[in-house]
Amino acid sequence: MQVDIGNALASVADPGVARDALETLDDRVAAAHERILAGIDDGAFGYAALDLPARTDPDAIRAAVEPVADAEAVLTVGIGGSALGARTISAALGPSDVTHRVLDNVDPEHTSAVLADLPLAETAVHVVSRSGTTAETLATFLVVREAMAAAGVDWTERTVVTTGEAGPLRALVETHDLPSTTVPAGVPGRFSALSAVGLVPAAIRGHDLEALLAGASEGRAALADSLFDSPAYAYGATAYALDQDGAGTNVMMPYAEGLEPFAEWFAQLWAESLGKDGRGQTPVRALGATDQHSQLQLYRAGPRDKLITLVRPTERADRPIPGTDVADLAYLGGHGLGDLLDAEFEATEASLAAAGRPSVRLEIDRLDAHGLGRLLFDVEAACILAGELYDVDTFTQPAVEWGKRAARGLLGGGDFPEAEAVADKTTLEIP
Repeated sequence: MQVDIGNALASVADPGVARDALETLDDRVAAAHERILAGIDDGAFGYAALDLPARTDPDAIRAAVEPVADAEAVLTVGIGGSALGARTISAALGPSDVTHRVLDNVDPEHTSAVLADLPLAETAVHVVSRSGTTAETLATFLVVREAMAAAGVDWTERTVVTTGEAGPLRALVETHDLPSTTVPAGVPGRFSALSAVGLVPAAIRGHDLEALLAGASEGRAALADSLFDSPAYAYGATAYALDQDGAGTNVMMPYAEGLEPFAEWFAQLWAESLGKDGRGQTPVRALGATDQHSQLQLYRAGPRDKLITLVRPTERADRPIPGTDVADLAYLGGHGLGDLLDAEFEATEASLAAAGRPSVRLEIDRLDAHGLGRLLFDVEAACILAGELYDVDTFTQPAVEWGKRAARGLLGGGDFPEAEAVADKTTLEIP
């Protein structure tokens, strides 16, 4: 991955980071790098995610999914990090003979529509929950099982489970002798895309797992003790520095349709990891060039509180734009849609710079398995580095756990004081 932070410098943008401030910050980056390396070597919780390129075994994943290798569709049942990584990988790597659908919300109408649209007898179901107790995931899985039974399908022959070493899902695996993989130890869900959590659907769809992990390994080898030598750290440190100067919002804007779910994956990673103790940037999802026509007005002329992160592959398959006799459109002839998309990318970047708004450019060579593996790894490393600079506990999510306890209590799943807080809601109803 290549990173260009030139348009985030104070000489170009406001807010912006001065070059000498980056030099000073680099001492902290070097110290953080040592802590990160030590965490990787020790297999410490969270830091262990950066060792996944070496630890993940593609052959073991393919062996686990062999019983459902004939699937025409794969359905991921999970939520948050248990689903977003898999969705991101499938979307980025493009079409396959095997459709990938995701149930990561308990909206009943959406769930029913997805199940009605799938050939259940030819669908592989991938259920993902580290604890095996995630309410949304288990409830949805029960609904899926019921739908399969109603369709005359034996769910035990179509299900692969990814869970922890113990818990209700692990017990289900043992009871029914289900094919399974294990959530890697020490890796929070949002950092688990490069493990079985994210790679089981990719394996069923026939994607190149080795290339994904090779791209990630390249990112691991590129980590260094200076932000000026490490693309991942350059991005994490620049985002942190801009936040300290007032850019409290980070807009992730990829210029590739296949990377739209990547922006959603990024939003969870950045928000859940860094949003603590009154700190952290707010991630916003956008898509270029679509959102030049819906959001760019705000980013260029609204409050000066945003960093725009522009992402693109530098090489892509193109499609020619047909010539036309319409004079006002004649300039498009001889170009391709890719040329137009690149022009939109560069125009957006220049537009932001002309208005003095900070942006960072992230580029990969191609949107293929290798390039995607590198992008995912580098953004995870950038997030971990930013967490070190913010001095927050990057790998926990106490606010999320509070909401889980409240929901469980409301459903009669236990006596939780968080559920009692729901009754204390302040109301001001307008008829």
